[in-house]
Amino acid sequence: MGRNVIADIKATRNLDDLYKVFADNHLTAGWHKKRPSLWREPRTGFQPLNWRYADAAMALDRAGEWMSTEDAERRNLLMFNPVDDNDYDTVRTIVSAYQMIRPGEYARTHRHTANAMRLILDSDPGVFTVVNGLKIPMRTGDFLLTPNWYWHSHYNEGERNAYWIDFLDVPLVHRLEPMFAEDLPAVHQTVTSIPDPDACPFVFTRKRVLAEIGSQPTLPGGARRLVLPTQQYIPTVSVTYLQAPKGAETGAARTTASRIFAVTSGNGRARVGSKSFEWTMGDVFCVPSWHDFEISASSEALILEVSDEPTLRLLGFFRDEAAPPAAP
Repeated sequence: MGRNVIADIKATRNLDDLYKVFADNHLTAGWHKKRPSLWREPRTGFQPLNWRYADAAMALDRAGEWMSTEDAERRNLLMFNPVDDNDYDTVRTIVSAYQMIRPGEYARTHRHTANAMRLILDSDPGVFTVVNGLKIPMRTGDFLLTPNWYWHSHYNEGERNAYWIDFLDVPLVHRLEPMFAEDLPAVHQTVTSIPDPDACPFVFTRKRVLAEIGSQPTLPGGARRLVLPTQQYIPTVSVTYLQAPKGAETGAARTTASRIFAVTSGNGRARVGSKSFEWTMGDVFCVPSWHDFEISASSEALILEVSDEPTLRLLGFFRDEAAPPAAP
């Protein structure tokens, strides 16, 4: 602090005068903060919410009448949580969005620091993405990876609109601030290879998922879980499938992880915290940090879960209500 600040401090006659000097110099008295910085357990303004695929698909179809992918770059609908002025984040570290591409359209090539993943909801042959030169079909039910800083673009050479759900860790990148993004000057990537989807590390086919989850043990409540081996390419989140026969129930106590669920088939009901809602194919719902949840299936269902648990574990911030922090 300079001489003028020292003079201002000397001129104070009480704490209120001193607080003004602090504020003018970007200082805060730890005993006089506007809000607490420590609390006994996690708190969040993020709410449990759900979004309906049927609504989003109709809205995207309507938007497609006026907004091309050339104008919008990506024709997508972000599922945001109404926290303060947020109009982007679904949960604190992850955003999800419905995206649609019409026949004959393409979404031009770009890359960014954030990792991206895609659950294909409805597509015909001829819909594909190109990831760092690899031409990968976007087939209904498949789950695709687009790792950090990989060039990617999407094309629809089919006869109907194609729809999918995007998941990105953009909110995490925003908070840590290492965001970089750029467009490919050539617009279109050169296709260097057309890999077998069953052998490509960026593709988890619905057929593969169903085969592997069927060999997993049945959990209490009747559901099965399959954790996909995605960490090599996308280390910030975990991706898990839940298979629930009719009448099955699953859930978890409160943890510090945030989760987004997307329904690939079936229908049922979910309770997240104090909120309950119905879900069906293509619907999305979120479980913010420190909310318990229960999921029950009214028919046989397959549900995708994306969670930021790996990031929290890496940082030492993951806690489970059933297993509170251990003493050092």
